[in-house]
Amino acid sequence: MSARPQKLSPTNGGDDFSLKAILPPLLAIIVGMIMVILDSTVVNNAIPKLVEYFDTDLKTIQWTVTGYTLALSAVIPLAGWLTDKFGSKQIFLITITLFTIGSVLCGIAQTPEQLIIYRVIQGLGGGMVSPIGMAMVFKLAPPERRGSIMGVLGIPMLMAPAFGPVLSGWLVDSVSWHWIFIINLPIGIIAFILGTKYLPKSERHAAPHLDIIGMCLAPIAFAMLAYGVSEGGTSWSSTSAITGLTVGGIALILFIFVELNQKQPLLELKVFKSSDFTRSIILTWIVQLALFGAMLLVPLYLQGVKGYTALETGWILMPQALCAGIGMPISGKLFDKIGARPLAFAGLAVVAVALFILSGVKVDTSLWVIIVAICMMGIGMGFSMMPLNTHVLNSAPRRLVSRVTPLTTAAQQVVVSFAVAGLTGYLTSQITSHAASAGKDANPLTAVVAGYGDTFFLSACIATVGVALSLLLRKPRLKEEDQASDGNAPDPAMMMGH
Repeated sequence: MSARPQKLSPTNGGDDFSLKAILPPLLAIIVGMIMVILDSTVVNNAIPKLVEYFDTDLKTIQWTVTGYTLALSAVIPLAGWLTDKFGSKQIFLITITLFTIGSVLCGIAQTPEQLIIYRVIQGLGGGMVSPIGMAMVFKLAPPERRGSIMGVLGIPMLMAPAFGPVLSGWLVDSVSWHWIFIINLPIGIIAFILGTKYLPKSERHAAPHLDIIGMCLAPIAFAMLAYGVSEGGTSWSSTSAITGLTVGGIALILFIFVELNQKQPLLELKVFKSSDFTRSIILTWIVQLALFGAMLLVPLYLQGVKGYTALETGWILMPQALCAGIGMPISGKLFDKIGARPLAFAGLAVVAVALFILSGVKVDTSLWVIIVAICMMGIGMGFSMMPLNTHVLNSAPRRLVSRVTPLTTAAQQVVVSFAVAGLTGYLTSQITSHAASAGKDANPLTAVVAGYGDTFFLSACIATVGVALSLLLRKPRLKEEDQASDGNAPDPAMMMGH
């Protein structure tokens, strides 16, 4: 049989597959996803400037990150329903448009409250870009090549994390922080044009029942829990922390009860009956907790303690993304051969060591020590995240995959919001505690650095737990009844978060 790469389908064999044949639609998807990823990286580096500009505190401004990730998690479960009803191409273009509008609004925000609200609008638009984009990519890639394609796809996607902080730093230092959001306008227009031209037309299907109760309970539960965790970082006995955790906990219990009794739930919680899935998704959450909270702290430390400008911070952070870019395609190829467990173990071990190094930071810590640590974080992230995400995807029962993928992607965003809110609150409380114990005559920077050291140490301990749990991973054992009855397994790609 002669190879005809222009006629691609997910079921083609490896001999018929050609990456070149899927580059045009892949490019359209990548540009849209880069815009969303770019936004996350530029905001992290600009947070110190936002605190100064709005004359507020870190706990307030961190909600520009937490609110954004919670908004992502709120709309991700709707991706499947919307694509069934309106088609994946149409929804992809609509979400790109909403994200771009939200970006422009952020660029003209006058108060921190406005910025937080506009960031939520951004999240509502950006939440479905990655899952829908990845779903379309997986339709073009044969199952046996998905690990490799995920690795190749990761290289251009890492352009945003690599150059985002540098671009952010230059805009913040030389132009204005407003432009870190307005820059999304031309990128969004390009993504829309490419998507309109190159994305294949998608079929519409009969949309399933929409779980309205679950859709209302989930944002309440996760937003209040994130608020409780944020306030708890300062004082777990405070009224605000207790209120947030109580309201969020009750809403979460009600949400779980509703979902388990729905025929077509918003999030398919029954999948946790699979031990392989449960192990891999919990490990993924631990990686998210350890990595993404720490990645927010590093630029804060570099600017607040070491005194670097936003642009200098961007250049210092670039090696982390470049190292992740080196590790990601290698791990993609190795995953196809050796599976997730050795890669997750090695990657998480490197991340844990890097965080322990950062936990020892002082006022006069050498810049090269910090660069080595963040390079190690990048390598560890590149070797662990993609194999773990793909392993989660493979361990989900095939008959439930189309319902499970929104669960995994949304849950990851919720975990990131918890990491940012929790570690920011913990950092603030530790700095306050060290300052109080040091006395008035002590160098204030000493208390600040001690607070950062404590917070990095907490992240390192979380990563160490992940190293131990990675040994429990095993090759998924799919039962016969887990296979799709019609021979066409549901598309498993929508779990891939950004």
